[in-house]
Amino acid sequence: MAVWLLTRTVLMLWVLKILLAPGVDVTPDVSVTYQGWYDILRTGTFPRADVTWQYPPAAAFAILSPALLPFLGYATAFFTLCLLCDALVFGLLLRASRRPGRSARGVWVWVAGVALLGPTVYARYDLMVTAVAVCALLVGIRRPQLLGALAGFGALLKVWPVLLLIGTPRGRVTRLSWSAAVATALALLAVVSAALPGALDFLTAQRDRGTEVESLGALVFHVARHLGWDGAVMFSYGSVEFRGPYVPLVSALALVLTVTAFGWLLVWRLRARTFTPGTLCDAAFVAVLLFTVTSRVISPQYMIWLVGLAAVCLLARSSPMTPPAVLVVVASAVTALEFPLFFSHVTASDPLGVTLLVVRNGLLVAAALTACGRLWRGTVPAPEPRVRPETADAAPGGAVGAEGGTEDTRRLLGP
Repeated sequence: MAVWLLTRTVLMLWVLKILLAPGVDVTPDVSVTYQGWYDILRTGTFPRADVTWQYPPAAAFAILSPALLPFLGYATAFFTLCLLCDALVFGLLLRASRRPGRSARGVWVWVAGVALLGPTVYARYDLMVTAVAVCALLVGIRRPQLLGALAGFGALLKVWPVLLLIGTPRGRVTRLSWSAAVATALALLAVVSAALPGALDFLTAQRDRGTEVESLGALVFHVARHLGWDGAVMFSYGSVEFRGPYVPLVSALALVLTVTAFGWLLVWRLRARTFTPGTLCDAAFVAVLLFTVTSRVISPQYMIWLVGLAAVCLLARSSPMTPPAVLVVVASAVTALEFPLFFSHVTASDPLGVTLLVVRNGLLVAAALTACGRLWRGTVPAPEPRVRPETADAAPGGAVGAEGGTEDTRRLLGP
């Protein structure tokens, strides 16, 4: 508790600019962008003319949430609500860690991971989405309909929480949770669409995006800039991206990798036979890791999702996800170095910036591959070794069946 209070006090002082730190100021996303959307949403429509609005319709609830604290300014109210969501996740993890067979490791993953990510955590609404996802996983298979409802709601907040359902046990739990997710999402979508025009515009808002400078594919262009590549770094669609020759190709390859990753998940789902209570959390962690690593955008706030899911996984003493969870926590620390502290070096593609990206993205790739392997080995039965028919039928001493000798022996002995 003391460590959580100390680290969160520092984060709040940081975003409130009472403590000044080097690097990029992360707060304009709230005080300018979010507040601008807030003003538009209050008029009864989504910000349809703004290409930086790329979010599902329920994101409007997060943007409008500071209205719950009208006695504070917009930015201060938003930071305060993020702090409360952080406290909620911490409290839920702490309570769950005290059950039989549980460990406090998950609590420490959350405390350390969020602190290491720095002020970005409170300057994006992803913490609110992660809180919904953590609640859904902690409900687990004991209450599949609530699990599904929370996953459906989370999917309309920022899409990725739908992946929480990839590891539900076959049968009743899957039927109840998946149907609840669909019903919740459709009902909420109908309500929001009726209240605010433009609810589905987000589906086409990102089709012309480039490759974000922090993504795995961006490493190609960071190196290419030193080899005469004729491209540029531009602020577009709310993030800093590469634009120029071959960028569409790399973005397409990232999409192919994402499709391949989800193909692997489908194969795993079809072949998995061992579903334990922990499989739900482990599979969700693996799925979101794959989604993050293969995306053409790896924004710093994406790490919040991974920290939350890793924390839930490590509540189980026997969780196989300990190594990838540790890698995610280390990657969170490196992420804070590349953004906001040394982001100017990243955009300049200088040795420090490229090194930070190589290390951070390398850690994420290692975490994804390790997690995939551990999930597969723990849930998919190993194939039985094939035995050749002639070996299976052979009797000791080289005899075959009841005939008293192999075919070669009978040939030598004659009839």
